[in-house]
Amino acid sequence: TPPRPRPRRTSMHETRRNGVLRDATFPQIRDTTWPVALLPFGATEPHNTHLPYGTDTILGSEVAARVAAACIARGTTVVALPAVPFGVNTTQLDLPLTINVMPSTQLAILRDVIGSLEPHGVRGLVLLNAHGGNELRALVRELQPSTSIMLAIVNWWQAADQQAFTEPGDHAGELETAAMLHVAPHLVEPHRNAWGDGRTNPSTLEGVRTGVAWMPRRWTQATHDTGVGNPRAASAESGAAFMAQAVDRIAAFCCELAMADPQRLWAPL
Repeated sequence: TPPRPRPRRTSMHETRRNGVLRDATFPQIRDTTWPVALLPFGATEPHNTHLPYGTDTILGSEVAARVAAACIARGTTVVALPAVPFGVNTTQLDLPLTINVMPSTQLAILRDVIGSLEPHGVRGLVLLNAHGGNELRALVRELQPSTSIMLAIVNWWQAADQQAFTEPGDHAGELETAAMLHVAPHLVEPHRNAWGDGRTNPSTLEGVRTGVAWMPRRWTQATHDTGVGNPRAASAESGAAFMAQAVDRIAAFCCELAMADPQRLWAPL
């Protein structure tokens, strides 16, 4: 007799996750109030030679889903919205199939998302950023005066302590690689000798090197393999610990925001 087929394993992305809008049914959303929403901002760009183009979107979506679950477990309903998969990538456009959206496009998207949320009881919107090129503060400064929804920004990779990483870099380095090894190891190049070392070239301008001035990096001039920071010490274990701490801290903030008085966000403690 032929062998029985082995049961198909279900990954975390194939199960319905509570608080994730993409996975929810209409009654699940309709019958609950959602005081806080999370909107991940990702990107589509190369990440060294070992991580996928969608790294930022994958990590932002996963952190948002875990934060929503953690908040619901604490008794606060938080909904994770679908991620914006394109980011500001104006200096990577000479890398094939990098997808760029301008800050003005992000502003228009965010304005429309806020308008969609306002009639339905959302009190706070957290822009959960996963891409360094997404500088979202100007968007919040422009839109906050015209909405009653409290707007906040969290760069997820800055929410946890980075001491565990010897060289996190800022693009496809040890930190991001560890997080991807934890979240989506099947998308990481399995042969570490094929990973780039993330070497970069310094600016030829002393003012930029010393921090007196800032200029955007032209990626093909500044990097050797599109990465910034050596990823080779990364491990799934360090990625899991880092993400768990980030999720815990972001969830605590979201629970605070759900109860916050918008007329008393700054006051003597």
